[in-house]
Amino acid sequence: MRRRSFLATVAAAPLVSAFAQTPASSAAPIKRKGRLKQSLFRTVFGQNTPGLTTFDEQCREAARLGASGFDLVGPQDWPTMKKYGLVPTMGPMSFASLTDGLVRKETWPTVEKALRDEVDACVAGGCKGIITFAGQKKDMTFEQGMDLTVEFMNRVKAMLEDKGVTLCMENANSRYPDNVLGRPDQLCDRPSWGFEMCKRVNSPGVKMLFDIYHAQIMEGNVVAAIKDNIKWIFHFHTAGVPGRHEIDDTQELNYRFIAQTIVDLGYTGYIAHEYRPTPGRDPIKSLETDMALLDV
Repeated sequence: MRRRSFLATVAAAPLVSAFAQTPASSAAPIKRKGRLKQSLFRTVFGQNTPGLTTFDEQCREAARLGASGFDLVGPQDWPTMKKYGLVPTMGPMSFASLTDGLVRKETWPTVEKALRDEVDACVAGGCKGIITFAGQKKDMTFEQGMDLTVEFMNRVKAMLEDKGVTLCMENANSRYPDNVLGRPDQLCDRPSWGFEMCKRVNSPGVKMLFDIYHAQIMEGNVVAAIKDNIKWIFHFHTAGVPGRHEIDDTQELNYRFIAQTIVDLGYTGYIAHEYRPTPGRDPIKSLETDMALLDV
């Protein structure tokens, strides 16, 4: 039952008060070491979790948990984050679609204008990175898609460098083409493709958003890939394999070791939790456990 419906049907004030006082709202703030700055997706709070259905409530809890901010939240909600001392840690892709991405030349004038507008919004709001996807292969080869992506990035990299905003190519696995566990037909379905693109563009304004979950599914060898390519990585995403759930001992990756490796490499950016809570588990307890794993 949704919280609003519950409160509307309960007449006893003491019971209403008890329900409204969630464990999350009464728990003590958690102080993080801060060597690896952690941020969140809204998905980690689950669906219709009492006391965490609004973005304001989620921001309050994120601040208590010691998070730095949120990924892929639009500028309209940045003031809410600021109220709780949080920042936008990765801007959404408002300028292109997952299917067309950056490789359809006929869309470039529109895409570039919309990208410039988002970059200006990021500068004003203190957001340093924007996510992007190359798009689906459709009728092209991986190399043709590479050439087009590099060409587009070369068109915009000077603007990105001048503005101090980084456009971040995310790797997204194509093994699960369901748009839940994976993304169908993506050109950048392997981190190696994205790293090669970054090397060809060779700009501080164009880097990788290294999604650890997707990387494990497609290529594995996660720690070695991070070590070999840390100069091209601007941001990280996490989720457990298999299932895209919590990153604790219910899945196959050793996230504690991965986090320590990232810190030891001198990385100073953000790592964002993008998993979906396992049904039936307490999302706040899961967050406390998972954030502690990365707090090296």
